Amino acid sequence: MVTLRADEISNIIREQIEQYTREVKIVNTGTVLQVGDDIVHIYGLDEVMSGELVEFGKGTIGIALNLESNHVGVELMSDGLMIQEGSSVKVTGRIAQIPMSESYLGRVVNALAKPINGRGKILASESQLIESPTPGIISRRSIYEPLQIGLIDIDSMIPIRRDQRELIIRDRQTGKAAVATDTTLNQMGQNVICVYVAIGQKAPSVA
Repeated sequence: MVTLRADEISNIIREQIEQYTREVKIVNTGTVLQVGDDIVHIYGLDEVMSGELVEFGKGTIGIALNLESNHVGVELMSDGLMIQEGSSVKVTGRIAQIPMSESYLGRVVNALAKPINGRGKILASESQLIESPTPGIISRRSIYEPLQIGLIDIDSMIPIRRDQRELIIRDRQTGKAAVATDTTLNQMGQNVICVYVAIGQKAPSVA
């Protein structure tokens, strides 16, 4: 039978106390005051930063945009049907950013750059803040190379260059989306990257 002396027991307890470390993590939480039109007003997020991601229950993510003295306005970036008045929300300590990779070419993603077309995850080693400063005029490349969109009427009347902004304005149901879609399809093999942003469209029609 093995016996332990009192001094051995005290030494063991002392070593365990010296090796004991306790991490204290303080999480800033708030309470939902009002929900409507994908905008949530929250009370209690005193340490939140502008553009910071906040997390609701069941993985719902939002971005803190409007910082008032008595509440914070958050824009939802995912489904918020389960968010109600009185729900709890916490900060994440991360400013809203998205990953960058050529693997995104040909994929369909949501507002948080997560794939939604069922083709698996997208691997990316770099990220960039959503609210990033744009390059200055001097550092930008001059707009000189023409861009043929593939529609004879438009190409013959309107000179369009690569990296140039163009705005399509017409009434509803007059073919604006068709022009944009045809332009995208006609760029295949032309060393042009096309990004289609579907705002206000239903998810099944996009995916």
